[in-house]
Amino acid sequence: MAELAIETHDLTKRFRSQLAVDGLALAVPRGSVFGFLGPNGSGKTTTIRMLLGLVAATAGDARVLGAEMPRHVDTVLPRVGALVEGPAFSPYLSGEANLRRFDAADRWAPRRTRAARVTEALDRVGLSHAARKKVHAYSLGMKQRLGLANALLTPRELLVLDEPTNGLDPQGTREVRALIRSFADDGTTVFVSSHLLAEVEQVCTHVGVMSAGRLVAQGTLDEFRAEGETRVLVRTPDVARAREVLAGLGLDVDAAGDASMTARLGATPPERVVVALVEGDVRVRGFETLHADLEQRFVELTGEGFDVVQ
Repeated sequence: MAELAIETHDLTKRFRSQLAVDGLALAVPRGSVFGFLGPNGSGKTTTIRMLLGLVAATAGDARVLGAEMPRHVDTVLPRVGALVEGPAFSPYLSGEANLRRFDAADRWAPRRTRAARVTEALDRVGLSHAARKKVHAYSLGMKQRLGLANALLTPRELLVLDEPTNGLDPQGTREVRALIRSFADDGTTVFVSSHLLAEVEQVCTHVGVMSAGRLVAQGTLDEFRAEGETRVLVRTPDVARAREVLAGLGLDVDAAGDASMTARLGATPPERVVVALVEGDVRVRGFETLHADLEQRFVELTGEGFDVVQ
């Protein structure tokens, strides 16, 4: 297994009678962009709080950047940038002043380079033009970018981002996506909690899915898709005959129209399906193998749709 940036074993959190996180075994490889997905109430935010030492676990253990948390929180957190549950800034200070204030509170941040680092962070998230504008006049998307800038004030080995594109317009979302890719290209591990599955598919290399406090799947994005149901799409004017042939192969037709149908492929090789159709005198005008996308796999695992903000 590759060296891990985040690793948990039997990590559990109980709030009185509620079991929020149940026996979590998370493995986030260094250098990956890890998409952390789950329906509302699945335990994502509680997990992040435990990883950052903000909430004590009821049982189990967590290691971040190779060190046990929260025992080594003082040495780990300076190497971690975080944007959790939206940024909180002083509304009557400018964006630049807020970043200077946060940087001054960081005992590991070098004072000598503060001004240059603040300027660079604002420029990287596209807020140079609003650096001296008071934060109460910022839009939600601008505040989200300012939170990202705060996470970038010093070099980080790990970024933990909770809904980083919240409130951003399409252009801002594309910019954040490009930023996340640039972080990974620089060797930074990025742990992204998000409900936007399309965004996760475009930017993440690995995925973990939470449901009812348990981790129900994790792995590379390709592995995650491959474990889903594969379907075949057959285009033919002989729909009734094609249905008979597919039934003879043990395939369940799940949708059919006047000139096409789809069926669950299961373990049957697609080449065998094509041969059977041709031998069965079915006029095949098109044949396609449909692999499960991230949304399909998410629904299969959790039974819920994709609009799952937590």
